[in-house]
Amino acid sequence: MSVSSDSVREIALLARLRVEDDELPALTGQFNAILDLFEQLQAAPTDGVEPMANPLDATQTLRKDEVTETNQREALQSVAPAVQDGLYLVPRVVE
Repeated sequence: MSVSSDSVREIALLARLRVEDDELPALTGQFNAILDLFEQLQAAPTDGVEPMANPLDATQTLRKDEVTETNQREALQSVAPAVQDGLYLVPRVVE
């Protein structure tokens, strides 16, 4: 699979990238080199290979789900200009 200069120009337009005409041949070559690498990867024999999420077979250590901070709502809301039922009251900005 290979891409043409027109395809690279269209991709650049969609990505909102400015590509000068003198940069186009080099960029097209780089695109084609990347696509060649993908073709090589597709040709690799993967029959019988189990999919994995992490090649290191690492596991995520998790901490216990415990409350570590005390409830400070009253102290934090004491400086608010307006509070009702534990909620901050703010002026309406969108009608």
